[in-house]
Amino acid sequence: MFDPFPLARPLLHRMDPERAHLLTIRALELGIVPGQPRDDDPRLAVSLFGRTLKNPIGLAAGFDKNARVYARMAQHGFGFVEIGGVTPLAQVGNPRPRVFRLPADGAVINRMGFPNDGADAVEARLRRFGRGTVPLGINLAANTDSIEPADDFVGLAERFAPYAEFLTLDLSCPNTRNGHVFLDPPRLADLLARLAALAWTRGRPALVAKLGPDIDDALLERLIGVLTAARIDGIVVSNTTRVRPESLTDAGATEAGGLSGRPLRDIATAMVARVRTLTSGTVPIVGVGGIASGADAYAKIRAGATAVQLYTGLIYSGTGLVTTIKRDLAELLRRDGFRSVSEAVGVA
Repeated sequence: MFDPFPLARPLLHRMDPERAHLLTIRALELGIVPGQPRDDDPRLAVSLFGRTLKNPIGLAAGFDKNARVYARMAQHGFGFVEIGGVTPLAQVGNPRPRVFRLPADGAVINRMGFPNDGADAVEARLRRFGRGTVPLGINLAANTDSIEPADDFVGLAERFAPYAEFLTLDLSCPNTRNGHVFLDPPRLADLLARLAALAWTRGRPALVAKLGPDIDDALLERLIGVLTAARIDGIVVSNTTRVRPESLTDAGATEAGGLSGRPLRDIATAMVARVRTLTSGTVPIVGVGGIASGADAYAKIRAGATAVQLYTGLIYSGTGLVTTIKRDLAELLRRDGFRSVSEAVGVA
């Protein structure tokens, strides 16, 4: 299948990253980005949050912040999709420039600060487009200037429950004032108790917590204790990192913000393994961070992830990367004698 991305990439990468992203979203809306094969190898099927996925490759939050193209992304090979982060009120985010490519490192730094159209606009699009053909997740976040961030999360959860298979509580954004407030175990326990007490009159989706890699081990152990006690349905590992590995060579590495892409890969994989141990394998993990190949996805699955998500890899390889990852992951499973993804989860 012809992939136009290698031809488009030089033009896109001469643009400001945000402008290039908006152009990509518009091209997807217009249907001019060629779709990818969807006849997945049967061994890629996996169960996540009570749904069977044709494959474990998901689109991470941040790509489709405002629910503009999520319904189209199944055409590009994804097994599930997550939109957002969505805040109750629209917000512009941090001052520009706020996104920086590090091509020498296969990485991106962002300090966007959850710019989005707000809950009203996102819900209107969800009503218009429906859930799509693959499971949908919605990433929830508090407004930066909110004085009651717990109220933001509870209100968003009630509002978006009818539209999603899972709701992600983004507890670890490094770029907003309220991005880390629920990394305090008592505040997290209170938030989870409030969510558990909801009537969920329009159906209860899975509740998932997203953690970042910059949490020390003692705090991580306490947070996992709170999450498991509240019977959280899943954990996304991990968010971006403020840490700058010594391996970085690109001049843009000094920019402030969250680092994603290849330098995050091994950090996130190690965190997946740690969370798998702390939960004794009782909570599904979605592995995120630096996935740019079938081997990267396989490493996170072997470390304990039931499914994986990617975003930064698309910036450098386009949606054809999804097809490559699925093909190579199926071959790795076959090589090692696994009949399904689930057989490989946590074997490392």
